[in-house]
Amino acid sequence: MKSYLAKPLEVERNWFVVDVEGLVLGRAASQIAAILRGKHKPTFTPNVDTGDFVIVVNADKIVLTGKKLDQKMLRHHSFYPGGLKEVPYRVALVKRPEFIFEEAVRRMLPKGPLGRQTAKKLTVYRGPEHKNAAQNPQTLVLKY
Repeated sequence: MKSYLAKPLEVERNWFVVDVEGLVLGRAASQIAAILRGKHKPTFTPNVDTGDFVIVVNADKIVLTGKKLDQKMLRHHSFYPGGLKEVPYRVALVKRPEFIFEEAVRRMLPKGPLGRQTAKKLTVYRGPEHKNAAQNPQTLVLKY
């Protein structure tokens, strides 16, 4: 009996829309990262991008537990001495909720070319509307 190895041209991709209103950031991001990677499919192959496209709506209504809103910082460095910029998640969640969610998912994906290719299949919207109606996305309800 041989193991099945997916080939990039044979992969069938679906579109899913996920409403993350009231969900915890890390729990939602980990499940979406698994869908982007294709781990929910029986044809999953670690070295091939077998995942589906995911559209996330209501990113501004995501929840962080505990004191993370004030204690956790979104960090960026300019690569110059003293170039570290830190913003608390409470401020970043008001200004750029899409970026926070994209970063949470991106950091859960593999590092390297495969992870970068996988991250491009995620689209995040601040409000309840999205522009991907032409793809006929299926509604996906996350486990928790």
